[in-house]
Amino acid sequence: MIEHVTSTAALLAATPLVLAMVLLVGFKVAAKYAMPVVLAVTAVVACGYWEMDLPHLGASVIEGLFVSVDITYIIFSAILLLTVLQYSGGLARIRHQFTSLSADRRVQIILVAWFFGCFIEGASGFGTPAAIVAPLLVAIGFPPLSAVVLGLMVQSTPVTFGALGTPILIGLTNGLTTGFDGAAEKHGFLLEVTRGAATIHALIGTFMPWLMIAMSIWFFGHRGDRRKIVTIAPFAIFSGLAFTVPYVLTAMFLGPEFPSLLGSMTGLAIVIYAVRRRWLLPRDRWDFAPSEGWPSTWSGTLAPPSEAPPATRIGLFSAWLPYVLVSLLLVLTRTPLLPVGTWLKSVQIQWPGIWGTPITASSTPLYLPATLLLTAAVCAMFLHRLPARRFAQAARVSLKTALSAGFVLLFTIPLVRIYINSGLNAEGLTSMPVMLAGWTAEKLGSIWPMVAPALGGWGAFIAGSNTISNLMLGEFQYSMASQLQLDRVLVVSLQAVGAAAGNMIAIHNVVAASTVVGMGGKEGAVLRKTLLPTLYYLIAAGVIGTLWAG
Repeated sequence: MIEHVTSTAALLAATPLVLAMVLLVGFKVAAKYAMPVVLAVTAVVACGYWEMDLPHLGASVIEGLFVSVDITYIIFSAILLLTVLQYSGGLARIRHQFTSLSADRRVQIILVAWFFGCFIEGASGFGTPAAIVAPLLVAIGFPPLSAVVLGLMVQSTPVTFGALGTPILIGLTNGLTTGFDGAAEKHGFLLEVTRGAATIHALIGTFMPWLMIAMSIWFFGHRGDRRKIVTIAPFAIFSGLAFTVPYVLTAMFLGPEFPSLLGSMTGLAIVIYAVRRRWLLPRDRWDFAPSEGWPSTWSGTLAPPSEAPPATRIGLFSAWLPYVLVSLLLVLTRTPLLPVGTWLKSVQIQWPGIWGTPITASSTPLYLPATLLLTAAVCAMFLHRLPARRFAQAARVSLKTALSAGFVLLFTIPLVRIYINSGLNAEGLTSMPVMLAGWTAEKLGSIWPMVAPALGGWGAFIAGSNTISNLMLGEFQYSMASQLQLDRVLVVSLQAVGAAAGNMIAIHNVVAASTVVGMGGKEGAVLRKTLLPTLYYLIAAGVIGTLWAG
């Protein structure tokens, strides 16, 4: 009887996730239509089988709405900065720089998507890289669909150490609650996990720049261009190593805060030097077909001006300065040794104990990356002498696009919170994700090193966050390792790596990144492509874990 109930519970717990994938990927239903349906089904399952009462259900929705507003704010600010730079001519200047450094789109993928994206992830995390990188790629001439896929793909290797190590320092620190004899033992364990996760990431992530290029050429180039995947391989793998070697060394000797930041900064300097001296670069060059010939599925509503306005003369330093300012502000506000982040976090909007439940909704608006992006946009207006009426026009355009994403997020994030909070019920049932994880462990425990990364990725797919996946499943993975007499450092490291990879297909990340470039409604097309690198990452991590376990 218990087996039957467990199987029934697992099937019901999987229903919202399967439904979302079937609607978005299988039937190509736009997220604005699919996610309300998935939310309704999730609520029915939570109230019906899990007997979640209305106060807890409503509190979960309120908690989700708080997060939805935060993400919408980030989207608005990212689009506003980009639009201001479009109107001022700054983006045209940036585009010219990349073309001058290398007109080869393969090199631009490495410099903009990989290194700049890894830096933003290391400093900020929480989906910010795609919101910044995707529109910047569109601005330099990439098809919007390609830009979104690349922006999401970068949310892989650097994510475990994103936002200055938050998935480890917050996710696993709070997710692992038993099995340690004091804080010192737990701290030592987390340092070992940091080293283990960085090593696994490096083995897989070294090839991510090449995979990003390969997918771009395969899906967005001509059939005859595919040999150029091979000719760029030495340079792409060199670029991957330029990131992963300092990344691993930083994890080994400095801990979880700085691997992604220092890896991206060091790697970018090395690769720019190599590009200027044409080290390992092939003789051929690759570019997209002219935009007039792009299929409608590649295109969005965001389109940069073809050239800078004639009246403007934006210098290269001035053009980049807003993004430099964002990067500096992110580092200043996320560095634990500085008090700036604490000051910003002190301004908090909070609803504790919603309707008598243990659920609390909160937001720290000044600490969000959105406020830093907004600050940079205002500074760009003055720096580039953009008239106030043009700034107001940019704000209206940005708000319209952000609200379009916000509408979808109003359904997406609440369903995630209901899913996670379903354990708050009178029957004492564990939550839907833990129930499904337990059923999976029972069926596949004998091959757990292969399964552990996929479970972590599944957690991130649900929650849209490596940190939340670690909070939700870290203890479960640790317990599974103990029961199966596996290396606990290895299994928890695989959880952290898989949870990073799951960000590439997290629904609200896909919705946000798609909307930023005006591709709302085409989320299924994005998911169908980002599913491929996600599978590569999870399978490779599983194989490494299996070999490591011996």
